[in-house]
Amino acid sequence: MATTLHRLPGMPDLAFVADGGELVREIERYLASLPAPARRITVPAICALGRAPVAWDLGMPRPRPTLLDRARNRPPAPVPIDTATHLRLLSRYLTVHGWCQGLLWDDAGRSCILGAQLAVLAAGYGTQTTAMHARRYLMEQFTAHDPTVRSVDQWNDTPGRTPAQVHRQLDIAAARATHH
Repeated sequence: MATTLHRLPGMPDLAFVADGGELVREIERYLASLPAPARRITVPAICALGRAPVAWDLGMPRPRPTLLDRARNRPPAPVPIDTATHLRLLSRYLTVHGWCQGLLWDDAGRSCILGAQLAVLAAGYGTQTTAMHARRYLMEQFTAHDPTVRSVDQWNDTPGRTPAQVHRQLDIAAARATHH
């Protein structure tokens, strides 16, 4: 039985993935693979009121709500980005907030690759489709080196994995995505 996102305590408003797309299924598979205590999610806060400094997206245009967005109390449309930019933002997010294994986010605010993807999407950069393209680029790399890798999350959570390896793979995938 899959866990649905909207029923998880502590999960942010993930309306951007609530349509039941592939990213939602990836999140559900990942959460189902964790022991019950690790399924509790503490999400790093994203300021909904203004321009809190966020170093990881420095230089990127911030999503801006229109008058209609404010009137309807809805988030602004996401800033369109390509797959390479999504992968670079993941690396920048993980540099600033830290990387972890076995959890989407830990109590210190560090995240795994999937958690970083959710944070980038929640901040208004890209779409679920962009995130899934990024995951495909990563999977192509991982399986080229090790055909037994079954998911980005399995690769992320492999014992002995280091932050340097994570950033290196994100950089390689971003470079490949730039050239396609």
